[in-house]
Amino acid sequence: MAGSQRATGKPVFLYTEEQRARRDNSVWTLIQGVLAPLQFLVFIISLALVLRYLWTGSGYDAATVSILVKTVFLLTIMVTGAIWEKVVFGQYLFAPAFFWEDVFSFLVIALHLAYVWALWTGALSPTEEMLLALSAYAAYVVNAGQFLWKLRAARLQASANSLTDEAPA
Repeated sequence: MAGSQRATGKPVFLYTEEQRARRDNSVWTLIQGVLAPLQFLVFIISLALVLRYLWTGSGYDAATVSILVKTVFLLTIMVTGAIWEKVVFGQYLFAPAFFWEDVFSFLVIALHLAYVWALWTGALSPTEEMLLALSAYAAYVVNAGQFLWKLRAARLQASANSLTDEAPA
């Protein structure tokens, strides 16, 4: 991670110079930058609808639709994120810099798809479906936090690189 030290005392950075250039010049970076806050907005709205249903017993259809919309956003951002990783790191998933984020993303996807399965099959009661959605959302919050941490690390790396570039030789 950016800012950590290897045994040699040299910092370990999130991106090499080449990877940073590919990241900065990729349309997929912009796409991820647009989709991530949109997905978060959908999450907030859906969370409110799910909680409303759990508290009042009304609004099941609205909550259900919102969870399905959130799942579509999640799958879209996962596919475009895999393309972004291929462009930046040369592999579709599990690039070392984002390995654990990708691992946890699969848990988030599994929980969302378990909800879709439960809805499709009628395997759970409406309340159980909403509780499953909440568990998927809790995992999503953790995963979003992982990515925000990496975004911060990337910004710190960029700051460190700019200070190094400006330092007299």
